[in-house]
Amino acid sequence: MNRIAAYVESLRPLQWTKNLVVLAGVIFSRNLFRSDMLLTSLAALGIFCLLSGAVYVFNDVIDLEQDRAHPVKRKRPVASGRISRAEAVGFGIAVGAAGLILSIFLSSSFFWVCLTYFIISMAYSFALKHMVVLDVLIISIGFVLRAMAGVEALKDIDPRVVMSPWLLVCTLFLALFLGFNKRRHELDLLADDAGRHRKSLDDYSKEFLDAMIAVVTAATVIAYSIYTIWPETVNKFNTRNLIYTVPFVVFGLFRYMYLVIMRNKGGSPSEILVSDIPLVVDIILWLLVAGLILYES
Repeated sequence: MNRIAAYVESLRPLQWTKNLVVLAGVIFSRNLFRSDMLLTSLAALGIFCLLSGAVYVFNDVIDLEQDRAHPVKRKRPVASGRISRAEAVGFGIAVGAAGLILSIFLSSSFFWVCLTYFIISMAYSFALKHMVVLDVLIISIGFVLRAMAGVEALKDIDPRVVMSPWLLVCTLFLALFLGFNKRRHELDLLADDAGRHRKSLDDYSKEFLDAMIAVVTAATVIAYSIYTIWPETVNKFNTRNLIYTVPFVVFGLFRYMYLVIMRNKGGSPSEILVSDIPLVVDIILWLLVAGLILYES
């Protein structure tokens, strides 16, 4: 059982909350209560959990030595020796192949988005994560691809399902916000040893990251606000009331910044999003209000 637990842990299931972006397509197309659409979206979500899990396994293999010197990452299955490097490679190949094969059964366009995500993610693990700014941008593109995949998975059921360009922009900016905050936390946590653990951290500074965070925070709020009142959005949902969800977005962003800057958290966005009570309440309220507006209009 310990071996099985180690293999499951290597897929980093706590990080799978990132893949919930895949459900944006079925939620914002107002098809959440259509069983065929919902089941297809959940299948797409499961496939992305496999693909992202495989990427995490490969990343742990590549970063083995750095992780062993990290105060937190050294406890991971590969770094701690609970899974050998060879076993991890075989497991990663099997899980990744399973995800790509299963994606073919949903739709060809969904498969191509999945393949693109997997290739970009692997390129990040091998090389792109060492390039300043580009490292965070690539992670953010991964979130955009998740959102696109959620739409493409539904196209064979209903070709009218499309993702608003503004929603994709919001996804990009929000992911950049999370990424730059994570880099800032890493600088705080690792201090002078930051470059040993992640090469790109040598090229970051708190001042630079604070500037980037300020830019993407403002961009996220503006992009989301425009999305809520954009004529296409108003016509699609037959309401202007989505504007009332903006305060929840503003509070969520500011609360997250507070946790990173004042509480020195942010190493794992997924953990913060499910452990900080005010943030959890804010997200739940946003979901409830947005859901009522979208499905009652």
